[in-house]
Amino acid sequence: MLERHAGEFGSWQLRHFVLTSFAWLIEAFHTMVMIFADRQPDWACVGPGCRPGPASGGVCGLEPGSWEWVGGPGGSTVSEFGLVCGDKYKVGLAQSAFFAGCMVGAGVFGHLSDSFLGRKGSLTTVCILCAIFGCLTALSPTYWTYALLRFLTGLSAGGVGLCAFVLATEPIGPSKRGPAGMSTFYFFSGGIALLSAIAYAFNTWRTLYLVTSLPALAYVLSVLPFLSESPRWYLVRGRTKDAMHVMHSIAARNGKRVPDGVSLILDNDNKQESENGIVSGSLVDVMRSPVTRGRLILTVLISFVASIVYYGLSLNVVNLGTNVYLNVALNAVAEMPAFVLTAALLNRLGRKPMAIGTMLFSGGFCLLGSLLSSSGDQGGGLGEVMRMGCGVLGIFGMAATYNLLFIYVAELFPTTVRSAALGCATQAGHLGAIFAPMVVVLGGGTPFAVFGVSGIAGGLLVLYLPETLNQRLYDTIEGMK
Repeated sequence: MLERHAGEFGSWQLRHFVLTSFAWLIEAFHTMVMIFADRQPDWACVGPGCRPGPASGGVCGLEPGSWEWVGGPGGSTVSEFGLVCGDKYKVGLAQSAFFAGCMVGAGVFGHLSDSFLGRKGSLTTVCILCAIFGCLTALSPTYWTYALLRFLTGLSAGGVGLCAFVLATEPIGPSKRGPAGMSTFYFFSGGIALLSAIAYAFNTWRTLYLVTSLPALAYVLSVLPFLSESPRWYLVRGRTKDAMHVMHSIAARNGKRVPDGVSLILDNDNKQESENGIVSGSLVDVMRSPVTRGRLILTVLISFVASIVYYGLSLNVVNLGTNVYLNVALNAVAEMPAFVLTAALLNRLGRKPMAIGTMLFSGGFCLLGSLLSSSGDQGGGLGEVMRMGCGVLGIFGMAATYNLLFIYVAELFPTTVRSAALGCATQAGHLGAIFAPMVVVLGGGTPFAVFGVSGIAGGLLVLYLPETLNQRLYDTIEGMK
């Protein structure tokens, strides 16, 4: 109906797409705020017994009271909760807790988005929870309260991008879906760059959490009321009249018209049993079908290795020892050319060749970075510049892959299980994000080697997935069969 009557990507879809995609800023804020809130501030000597410099081993070898944090203890969680020396591991623990929450939340809200709550209802819920838990995080009295609230924030933030992506792309026609889907990630990268400016302006961690949590509430009050539910979700829930109402709205806004007597029907040919006209599905149904089972296993593995490389390389860039605000902003901006290139080639080369090419590209440069790190030139100079270049090119390739996977996975599964399958793949990605910091701390050429092997392995796994370029979005598993 989009292709023949209502329009694949007109003014209705453009408005709906932009408004929905603003939710990615919320996910960017809550995901990357840890870089600034959990950083280790500078310190300075204030009395005898303080021996600054490499020989002192940092603050761990200094006498209590002989040093202090520059700017006071409120600059970060590290300075306020004393996360140094023997407690330094707690920084990574809180960050892993956030990604663990994301992993759980992606599965929970992926299922709820496919079932009774819907795409819009799920997005509303996760945004409200992000605002609540984010503001409560700013009031954390102890470290363990902080870690718990970071887990709860991750639980809600893990569903924001997932729900927003599905809601934004489902009303778009097949020939426009790829470039539009890739464009959602400009909002995520833009959110990271904006976060750098916010963190620079608000340099205490409690204020930063408060300022980055309030936009979620603003989004719920000022944007969500103007968004429509997905007509595809209406259809599989047996609400054909509501689906047709949305389709007529799309056609009217796009200057087109749906002819009288034309209506929507599910693609299962009425073979699948349903209750009250509702056709639903779950991950159990995905695993029962040989077609979708193989696709799910492959996308889970690919998402896992892609996330290890993407987040691992991002952490390596941030830990270069340069200005953290500028570094994070440049890292976000550097991802955007990857989105441009992928969006331009997506409908020409297809999803499968692009995924294979970008993963092999990233993995190859990571392996080169590992060889350079093992060559003995560790002290800077040309070798350091080349290793940095390998890292930037690795991020370039994997940023393209990481975002391409959203549109690819969404097209591999039917409407009844699309959010659940995408949520499962997202969970695997968050699991990879939990492991990424552990790989980075190994140091030397090991992280680059792990990233290189992961990227190449992911590219080889994509070989077993089908191409989805210009293919229809199926509604049910029976229809797909």
